[in-house]
Amino acid sequence: MEVDPVPNDPEALFSAVDALLEQVADPLPPPAERKRLREAAGLSQEQIATALQTRRESVGNWETGRAEPRPPKRAAYARLLEGLAARFPAPATEPAPETAAGPEAFAGPAPSRKASPQAGPEPPGPAPRAAATTAEGTPQTSAPVTASRSAPAPRSASRRPGVRKAAARKTVAAAAVDPRFAHGPLAVVDADGNRQVVAYCVDGLVLDVPARSLPALVEWTLEDARLGAPKLHGSGKDADPLLVLTEAALERYGLPVTLSEPERLAGRLPDGHKVLQQLERAKWRLTRRGFGPWARIYRPAQGGRRQCVQLCVPSWNALDARSWGHAAELPPAELAHLLGTYARRVMTPRGSTAVTGLELMTALNPPTRASEPDETGRRHKEHRPGSLGEEPMDCAPCEAPDGHPMLADLPRFHQRGPAEMLFEEAYDWARELTDEECMKRFLVGIDVNLAFGAAANGAVVGLATPPVHVTDPAFDPTLPGAWLVDLSHVDLSRVLVGKQWRRLEGKLLPSPFTPTGERPTGPAWYATPTVGYAVELGYDVAPLEAWVRPEKGKFLDGWYKRLRDAYVDTMRDLGVAEKLPPAEFLQAMDGYKQRDPQMAIVLDAIKSTVKGGIGKLRERARGGKPGQPWPALSRPTWRPDIRAVVISRARVNMHRKMISLAAATGQYPVAILSDCAVYAAGGPSPLDVLPYDADGKTVPGSFRLGVSPGMVKHEGTQSVLWGEEVREQYSPHLNLARYIKTGVVTAQDDGE
Repeated sequence: MEVDPVPNDPEALFSAVDALLEQVADPLPPPAERKRLREAAGLSQEQIATALQTRRESVGNWETGRAEPRPPKRAAYARLLEGLAARFPAPATEPAPETAAGPEAFAGPAPSRKASPQAGPEPPGPAPRAAATTAEGTPQTSAPVTASRSAPAPRSASRRPGVRKAAARKTVAAAAVDPRFAHGPLAVVDADGNRQVVAYCVDGLVLDVPARSLPALVEWTLEDARLGAPKLHGSGKDADPLLVLTEAALERYGLPVTLSEPERLAGRLPDGHKVLQQLERAKWRLTRRGFGPWARIYRPAQGGRRQCVQLCVPSWNALDARSWGHAAELPPAELAHLLGTYARRVMTPRGSTAVTGLELMTALNPPTRASEPDETGRRHKEHRPGSLGEEPMDCAPCEAPDGHPMLADLPRFHQRGPAEMLFEEAYDWARELTDEECMKRFLVGIDVNLAFGAAANGAVVGLATPPVHVTDPAFDPTLPGAWLVDLSHVDLSRVLVGKQWRRLEGKLLPSPFTPTGERPTGPAWYATPTVGYAVELGYDVAPLEAWVRPEKGKFLDGWYKRLRDAYVDTMRDLGVAEKLPPAEFLQAMDGYKQRDPQMAIVLDAIKSTVKGGIGKLRERARGGKPGQPWPALSRPTWRPDIRAVVISRARVNMHRKMISLAAATGQYPVAILSDCAVYAAGGPSPLDVLPYDADGKTVPGSFRLGVSPGMVKHEGTQSVLWGEEVREQYSPHLNLARYIKTGVVTAQDDGE
């Protein structure tokens, strides 16, 4: 039997009054001020969401004005803002007025720059046709599209305040207000149970798609969807819109959810498929690679206007798990946010991360530009200085990989040695521990951040002219090329460190001239940075011959800077800021990927873009007969010489840091794998390997802890006993750097 509440119970009355007060709480500060207060306090959206027992997405919506908190969280949020306002009062300058929500309101926040939401007056766009709905159901004026519906709010990555470059702010702001691309660079197309098709855009907007066939979907994308991205260089091209098709969308448009085994091996749908016939009847074309996981559907440009849409099909393995983790399994709204973040920080994906890395080089450094007007006032296309040009170029014979048409006359099964081919690769070297190192307790691995990206920064490479062959040349460290030279006389036990000769334990160091770390035994081909490093160490060199490229430049600088910013900004979203003291940096790195799994996927994709882009510069043949050309050779970006320069610089940079550390502390690496070095240490932390003084300074020219490319992070720690046991079990030559992160070694890993 229920007991009725006591009439006029004071406690119940006060509770009722409190509930009313919460409903009529004082007005909250404007959305921009809410964000300012949080960032001034150094708080993340995740922290506020945890305190208020809500979702981080809700906090992001409160800060953008898409939604308002409801009781009882409203009162608690108001109290938090009031306390922050007392500690962090607004600056004296008058804030700029907020821009009313309009067609461009969904262009989204600047992905990698904290740009002001006021980007100047918006250019007038086409008249709106329908109303769009935000994630919280608030009506907004939409661009000329069909009716749209509500969607889950996009995830908002937590940020820490930092110093931003004004020029970059202007660039992102300009991109955000371009009315042609008001809904972002891409959309994820899905279909519900009623076969209604919707497109999830990157900022939480969901558009109803009226298209009932794939050709109609392409038409709608180009005419009404307002998807795409502005060009990254004044002489470049705007990015085509990207549509990501879910399994439900594939079924809706008559496409298979998965490819059959023959289709998967061919990488495309077979000719004669009914959807391909639909496209052909509508006068749409496909590129030579056909309709595969990354398909491009286009019509020839008319009046300088491109008509091209790219499709991404995750269920056909378009989003390779090695680069994109479990992105293909995400719900459509979250996948749109993840890919949109990558697109805005790097570029709209054009295929795998490797393909995108290569395309980014051209997008930032286009091969052509518009000429000055001729006598009739017309402009023409001309070569743009500093680029690689439009035409493919033959490499030097020593730069050609096995199977290249240039080597077709070699005897069958002939294996070229160091004196016949350029072999610049990353380190894979290990040695046995000394007795002194065996007395230490730990093996500590340190890993260079974005090592190949840092090596690309400032790299001088050949541009658009073929290599020139010379004999008995004088070595020029500023001239990119390949040099046949004998470096076997370089003795690592006595080298120049800075400007002083130093005695080192040379047998404990790998050779900087071979990826195996073995000392060269005679003449071999090397890229310019490798030969230059021998001179830096204090030794004379006398090349026998060379293939050099007189036209030179820093082609990769812009590419590095964009990827560097993308990497650093994403690390900041994961709670790891720049210029942290060493101990704070190591603490921030502890479990950083668990703070935001989606941003962790973006980070891995950015790193894969760097490595894959460099690797694509020397893409090998996939099948076919040796000596026959393969498709990659027809690209002007097929440049094995540029790849060799970057890898050479990465290996030399690694060796230079190891020598500086050895000269200052007497510590030597026991294993190196690419950009990871393992040291024996008395403690488990990198601080037990790298000496830092009270002012946070370490050995000049050596490894430094930090988030920036070229600096190092903690890769992993295992015991010395573990190292000796796995070597005894598998091989005395086992490279411990390969397993230092997890400590797990299998027979398959060791090639047995």
